[in-house]
Amino acid sequence: MTQLGILEQRRLEANILKHVYETLCDKLGQEQAREIIRETVSKAAIQQGSDFAADVDGAPDLKDFHEILPLWTKDGALEIELLDASADTLNFNVKRCRYSEMYREMGVGEIGDLLSCQRDGDFCIGYNPDIEFTRTQTIMGGASHCDFRYKLKGATKP
Repeated sequence: MTQLGILEQRRLEANILKHVYETLCDKLGQEQAREIIRETVSKAAIQQGSDFAADVDGAPDLKDFHEILPLWTKDGALEIELLDASADTLNFNVKRCRYSEMYREMGVGEIGDLLSCQRDGDFCIGYNPDIEFTRTQTIMGGASHCDFRYKLKGATKP
């Protein structure tokens, strides 16, 4: 069985969540609707991280994460510039994000950050809570690129 790329998974999820979001906005207002979507997607990302970790012997490191990264880039979903990759660090910039493009085309650009960007750090909680994730900018937020920086806690800088 062929595994869906993450872009296709996110498209399917967004087709449902856009209607949930619209209903929540009508019933509770935009602020509460965003918070509910944020919380729901966060739980899903943590669970997905845990599910991926279950496929690794022992605690996954950043080399393991680098090996599954093609699921996120499949079908040209992300164009990345790899800066460095090891068991303790993984650093790359995203130069093109089709997730952002897709959400805008679907009419859910205003919650694209919740549907996609916020997942990145939350995924780490489930995958390996010793992974520290930082990002200072996103294409979804209007930047020229996304700066992904992962470090395993306790790792020293090279």
